[in-house]
Amino acid sequence: MTRQQADDEVIGYLKLNFGQSQTELKDRRAFEIERIYVLKTFHGKHVGQQLYDKAIEIVRQKAAEYVWLGVWEANPRAIQFYRKNGFVEFDKHIFKVGDDLQTDIMMKLQLS
Repeated sequence: MTRQQADDEVIGYLKLNFGQSQTELKDRRAFEIERIYVLKTFHGKHVGQQLYDKAIEIVRQKAAEYVWLGVWEANPRAIQFYRKNGFVEFDKHIFKVGDDLQTDIMMKLQLS
């Protein structure tokens, strides 16, 4: 996990999964970006991009073939962010929050 700080305040973090720790695919050739989180007051200040860039740097150092993630379909800002960074949709995943069914759009970036 990597985090971004401003002064002594944590303003965002990144969580990567690989191997069997991945939530869905569990492909040894891939890494999952499970989470990039940035405090709302820091949206639009490139913190998310810096965390994303760090994720890709780590994944490339580990010689992964691709990186994937799931993003909630009702989060157009995140979907656009990943599309802008070259991700494409490849599947959907249904999950339950309480009694409500939600959909994650599965996205992938091929590295090699």
